[in-house]
Amino acid sequence: MRVGILGPLQVAGGAVGGARVRALLVRLALDPGRVVTTDRLIDDLWPGEAPAHPMAALQSLVSRARREAPGVISSHPAGYALDVPPGEVDAWAFERLVRAGDVRRALALWRGPALADAADLPFATAPAARLEELRLTALATRIAADLNTTITTDPATAQGATTADHPDHPERGAGLVAELEGLVAAHPLREPFHALLMRALTTQGRRAEALALFERIKAALAEELGVDPGPELREAHLEALRDAEPKSNLPARLTSFVGRSEDMSRLKDRLGRARLVTLVGPGGAGKTRLAVEVAAGLHVPDGVWLVELATATGVRAALEGALRTTDPVRALRGTAPLIVLDNCEHVIEEAATTARTLLSEVAGLRILATSREPLDIPGETLHHVLPLPEGKAAELFAERAAAARPDLRVEPEEAARICRELDGIPLAIELAAARLRTMPLSVLVRQLGDRLAFRGGRTAEPRHRTMRAVIDWSWNLLSDRERELLRGLTVFSGGATYEAISQVCGGDLDLLSSLVDKSLIAVSGDRYTMLETIRQYAAADLPELRQTHARYYTELAETADPHLRTGEQLKWLAVLDAEQGNLDAALRHSDDPLRVILPRLWSWIIRGRHREINEQAASVLRRVGDTPPPGRELAHGICRVLAGFAPTEAVLESDHPAALNSWALAGVGTPADVVSLTERQSGRLRDHPDLWTRSAALLATGIVRFEYGAVAGAEDLLVPAVDGFRAVGDRWGQWAGLFWLSLVAENHGDFATAVTLAEEPERLATELSGLDTPLGPMTFLIRVGQLKGRAGDHAGAARALGQAWESAVRSDDQAIVARVMHARAELARRTGHPEEAARLLETALALDVEVSAQLRAYMNVELARVREPREPLRRALELMATCSDRTARATVLEGVAEHLEPEASAELLGAARALRGIGESADPHVNELAARCRAALGEHGYREASARGASIPNPERYALRPLSSP
Repeated sequence: MRVGILGPLQVAGGAVGGARVRALLVRLALDPGRVVTTDRLIDDLWPGEAPAHPMAALQSLVSRARREAPGVISSHPAGYALDVPPGEVDAWAFERLVRAGDVRRALALWRGPALADAADLPFATAPAARLEELRLTALATRIAADLNTTITTDPATAQGATTADHPDHPERGAGLVAELEGLVAAHPLREPFHALLMRALTTQGRRAEALALFERIKAALAEELGVDPGPELREAHLEALRDAEPKSNLPARLTSFVGRSEDMSRLKDRLGRARLVTLVGPGGAGKTRLAVEVAAGLHVPDGVWLVELATATGVRAALEGALRTTDPVRALRGTAPLIVLDNCEHVIEEAATTARTLLSEVAGLRILATSREPLDIPGETLHHVLPLPEGKAAELFAERAAAARPDLRVEPEEAARICRELDGIPLAIELAAARLRTMPLSVLVRQLGDRLAFRGGRTAEPRHRTMRAVIDWSWNLLSDRERELLRGLTVFSGGATYEAISQVCGGDLDLLSSLVDKSLIAVSGDRYTMLETIRQYAAADLPELRQTHARYYTELAETADPHLRTGEQLKWLAVLDAEQGNLDAALRHSDDPLRVILPRLWSWIIRGRHREINEQAASVLRRVGDTPPPGRELAHGICRVLAGFAPTEAVLESDHPAALNSWALAGVGTPADVVSLTERQSGRLRDHPDLWTRSAALLATGIVRFEYGAVAGAEDLLVPAVDGFRAVGDRWGQWAGLFWLSLVAENHGDFATAVTLAEEPERLATELSGLDTPLGPMTFLIRVGQLKGRAGDHAGAARALGQAWESAVRSDDQAIVARVMHARAELARRTGHPEEAARLLETALALDVEVSAQLRAYMNVELARVREPREPLRRALELMATCSDRTARATVLEGVAEHLEPEASAELLGAARALRGIGESADPHVNELAARCRAALGEHGYREASARGASIPNPERYALRPLSSP
């Protein structure tokens, strides 16, 4: 709305200054687009006594109004007009919407008392009263509509609403009552509000309160106005006098109901659309409790009946007993009740037949069924009752634990961990929480492996006293072939595809579908999954089947392995990720673990899971011993290299991807050993027929050359390696090659090129989405931010480091936080904020977290640039004393050189250049420092000092001398 007078005056959404100016605009807004004469305006705005010069006063007022609200007042020979279409004045729009019946949109326009800024002027009295009356009428219409929108009387209306919008929903109904109580208090003689409040109370089952309210308003009307209640009040009185309490045999609630609000909303919605809704799910998931809670929350005048079938000998007999009739169809015909058929699974055929007959014969009937498998009749809508999500499960555990031991505090993380172990199954959670009455929490955690034996209370039904009894109920309903297949499925970990199940277990699709229907397994995407609780119950000693399982997943890994070095890399990584549980199980149980581990090594390398590689290799070696079985020499040799032993000939002569750099991963031998082994591999594989293998050999050799000082030759190897990986579509190879090329450019001081080369690996690392520190996506983001800052792109650096900071804070990884703080401090110093840089660095250095010696040295070098330098530089040099990273040492030496006399500075620059293995640096900062040294020493003196520095065996110790002198 352009002009608002339903509340404080607003023009174009803003406030207007000056009380008289606001009154003028309010007056004009009552007749938008029409000329209001000057005489009329003077009379309305100065009703008591007009000013000495009324025309001048009005003109002055109009001028002020035009300054406050430009473009809304137009002049006319006879007066002034609000130059705004009526539809853009909220009061006019309000009236139009009310007349059109759109009361919700109309009421949304109301912001406070109408014409509030002219409340003390007579011209506003009648319009304000008329608008307020219209508002109260609209409000009553809206509330009446809310009361009439119930899922039991108007399902079509309910289809577009959420459950909480329905008046029979406890939260919504209570909200309407509270709203009406406020309106009745504010308008004690307004009959429509009293009538609506009586109806709302009746709908909530508070009939006595509704009748008492009628007596009070009846007496007030007689005393104050001398009249009797009108038709609306009398009709609401009659409705309250009727037997409004729904008929029901539902049990009363004994405990709180936790974690199923979304299920209740969906079920109420589905019961508004379908006449048969069946809750299906595993034993212990809480189907019965959910059904009873939903049924109890509905307003069903013709009754809600619970028919318990768990111990029934027949469905018909149980139905007749609940309804107290020998002819249920005849008793129900012509009514609209709700029947809850509970625990249908053990009488499923009769339950399905009975439900179909009832629904066919009783048009108004709805059925809410619970079963571990569908009734499978026309018109059935299924609602899967799944285990609770972690947060809701933890809430349930905490509440039940508090009931068992009020003095016990369970931390949310501990509750969540227990609930994960229990699959989020409500019954298992309640049984576990009850045990806290007799044992400490730590003991309960150790007992979780025996969850099937947890016992319930004395009055629990036998089938609910333990989780074992719960699953017994389902197990006893299975055929022998179904039991055999369920046992077989326990060899899988993390679910399985149909192809895997058919190959390993030989189970046909009909049997598998039957187990899904009976809620013993579930379908998630293209996989069949099983709860760990059911796995524990059904698990058996199946050595032959485990070997079949291991062979199948070994063959899957072998099939995937060559695809990991092609353009299908991401697709096959996703397959291996989905099957990680099964692949790990295959490695644990296989009689031939060396065959299993070999095709898995490269996927671990791609994902950066170096710790997993080493742990699994050590585990396999413990199982097979020091002597390789025939035909497994290569896998055995690679595992030994990963465990720290020298490579065997089988490894040295292999072109397997893991063999190409396994010793580099494991850090075997001296740097000279690594260089020698890598160069030998590169020479042997230079003419290999496979492009990927040639590229991998070039990559490994380029990395080793860069790491161990031959920087000049690294680029010549890395560039063709990246080209080869691009040609075959291997993202990992491109990522690794570009990353190291970026390091080469950075080592030369060419930061602009380093940025370009670093940005693409960031994208590739994100696509691979499994690289963990130190080469994960966040690390790339930090690196790109630092490089952009050094290249002069301060805005780009700020954006990258801002994203890195947000991610670091979310990750709660203090080591990453420290790295980002160091990068941000460097940028702050470069952009002229030394105090901010110092604050960030001092905070990062004070963090109680382990970071690398290199990072701590870098932070001290940076701190020396914004604080007194001597102590930070000493710490940085001491940290580098035993460091093997040549580029890190060079960076620190260059930083120290900034603070020394020209001759010592030139010597350290020479030492740094020697460590980097380069000629002249492209780093502007280093070149500026070198220029200062040349100016002080002369070209010859600078070259001599630089050459001396390049030959110093321990430049860090040498650099400490001038810092130690007073």
